[in-house]
Amino acid sequence: MQVVSLPSIGTAAAWRDAARGYLSAGVPPEDLRWHCGAQAEAGLFDTAAAPPAPARPVAVPRSFVSLAESVAWHSDPARFDRLYAFLWRLRDAPQLMSDRGDTQLAHLRRMEKAVHRCQHKMKAFVRFRETGSPEAARRSFAAWFEPEHRTVEPTAPFFARRFGDMDWRILTPDVCAVFEGGVLRFEPGAPKPGLPEDASEGLWLTYFRNIFNPARLKVKAMQSEMPKKYWRNMPETAAIPELIATAPARARAMAEAAPTLPPARTARVQAAAEQAAAEHWAGPQDGLAAALAGCTRCPLHGAATQAVPGEGPQDAALMLVGEQPGDREDLTGRPFVGPAGQLLDAVAAEAGVAREAVYLTNAVKHFKFRPRGRRRLHQRPDAGEVQRCRWWLDAEISLVRPRLIVAMGATAALALTGNGGKLMTRRGTVETGRQGVPVLLTLHPAHILRTPDPAAQVQLRELLRSDLAAARERAGLAVAEG
Repeated sequence: MQVVSLPSIGTAAAWRDAARGYLSAGVPPEDLRWHCGAQAEAGLFDTAAAPPAPARPVAVPRSFVSLAESVAWHSDPARFDRLYAFLWRLRDAPQLMSDRGDTQLAHLRRMEKAVHRCQHKMKAFVRFRETGSPEAARRSFAAWFEPEHRTVEPTAPFFARRFGDMDWRILTPDVCAVFEGGVLRFEPGAPKPGLPEDASEGLWLTYFRNIFNPARLKVKAMQSEMPKKYWRNMPETAAIPELIATAPARARAMAEAAPTLPPARTARVQAAAEQAAAEHWAGPQDGLAAALAGCTRCPLHGAATQAVPGEGPQDAALMLVGEQPGDREDLTGRPFVGPAGQLLDAVAAEAGVAREAVYLTNAVKHFKFRPRGRRRLHQRPDAGEVQRCRWWLDAEISLVRPRLIVAMGATAALALTGNGGKLMTRRGTVETGRQGVPVLLTLHPAHILRTPDPAAQVQLRELLRSDLAAARERAGLAVAEG
């Protein structure tokens, strides 16, 4: 059996080169015994030999290369034997890297995870102390750390990037990382040194005490993230036993010191919000449109060109309410002037309703859309936007005082009755709406335009015509002359 000795520094690269040579030469796992660090004790039939050079290229999945790069730093003495045994199988079955049921791969994955966790702990728990003069061109620091695995070498580049403007040493029992003059090197392990006291540790301990929240203390969770084996090399852990012991009393003191009543201004803010939500427009009729132009009650005002107010006689007996302005309405500032408005005018004329005799408006006053190239595609307002814009709709109802309101579409039904569901089932019925005004429910003319079947369009158009005719009769309007 051949004994393969790997160096303590550069171990991962050395194993990779050796494994490539032995795999290329066809040496099975049972003929090799891997060893890292000090000279291995030779067995009766063991022989030491240099790894052969690869006789031919060796291709393995990239995922295995990444796996081996991590497992090589595990503390298990058998890690290289496990890696090579799996690599031997992988040579003829590369699909093994995706086989979650393979026990060898599962064990290697657990080792990989342990190494990654150890690297994370090292980044979190290394504590430097200054060893040189603070006035030197490059300040010098040192830290003693005892990692669970041999993670100094793969983790040291992280510290080189983070502390590139100073010299430092991370000393461990196995390998030491030394960064001097911007150059990183590795040296054999060393015993724990006597590092000087650091004047900044008192400040760090004060900070640690102040960020410790006794009300959220979970000892087991804390020890899971900060295992006790690391405590002896971390200055702040000296305060942890006291902080744990006093946590219940400190938490009670925090609760007792907490305010029990809201600030006095809270009542005033709530009262103002309730008043703003309940009141309607109290200004002159000709000032409503100007006030609406400055509306910022919901985010829709940001993208729209302008708010679109209602239009029609201020004493109209019939009010028609749609969903929201469309592209044409947004540009012109007038309601129902686009394709849906043109269809509404035509159907209303058939029902004997003149546009000049009714008040036309929308439940939402700003155009909601999503851009697609140069086009602006309609988007239905959500319930929150309808709720915020209801203030303006209530103002219009309060000013006009119609005998009847026609809610065209689900959004208008939601704004006027509080329910926008099952519109086609409710169509043609009259419900009680805002401020007690009766509301006749019907479909929106845009729904007819979006219906692809011509025959269905004819049927929907007839439903809208009959609903408008019924609304005209209920509101007491005379038949408009064609």
